[in-house]
Amino acid sequence: MHNPVFLQAALNGDRVHPAAPRTPSAIAQAARAAIDAGAHSVHVHAFDEAGRETLDGASCAKTLRAIRALCSGIPISLTTSAAIVADPGERLRIVAAWQEFPDLVTVNQGEPGIVELCELLLSRGIALEAGLLTLDDAHAFVRSGLAPRCRRVLIEPLDTGPGTALAHAAAMEETILTAGIALEQVHHGYDSPCWAVNRRALERGHGIRTGLEDVTVLPDGSPATDNAALVATASALIRSHKAS
Repeated sequence: MHNPVFLQAALNGDRVHPAAPRTPSAIAQAARAAIDAGAHSVHVHAFDEAGRETLDGASCAKTLRAIRALCSGIPISLTTSAAIVADPGERLRIVAAWQEFPDLVTVNQGEPGIVELCELLLSRGIALEAGLLTLDDAHAFVRSGLAPRCRRVLIEPLDTGPGTALAHAAAMEETILTAGIALEQVHHGYDSPCWAVNRRALERGHGIRTGLEDVTVLPDGSPATDNAALVATASALIRSHKAS
């Protein structure tokens, strides 16, 4: 029997959308709906009481507890993006103060101070999802030597054109494979190229990610109502690929 294709739901990020959740309760409800629609894991950004993205331990803990109350046993991935805290030392200090831990974190390999952050997270027993947004990130990841200690690698081209996004996904994948890194790969794009990147990943035997952080439209261009609609569509793509 084949293992199921991994599907992760990225529920919010800084996306402005009526269904992009920001409070712990709303994030937890969106997580439950995404899991019911077929997701195996959720990736989230926490927000403070003023509605701003944050890495603060108290806010992150509230979000983690709310999700776990509705989604027991579901792996939760939390961001550590430098877009939230740009200073590497300040980010390291904030994360070092966490008292409640996610199951996984995304660690974008092109960010200053990322290796030190990864070492801290690993010392706390938190699994790493290595984020590669560019080809330079892929080369930096290979040089870092972190791969044997990561759970998976995320191939995440930021390009706004489908053709360019697909080319960059292919180049990053080739860099990882040429280096002998056999980690599970999960691919996604941003906005319009997202579905094309997802389809290519399925053809290559990789997992995929979807959700309002990544894309707000369905493959036919119609607006997605919420995260669950995106996950249900991605689940259907997986089923169709398996049947082909």
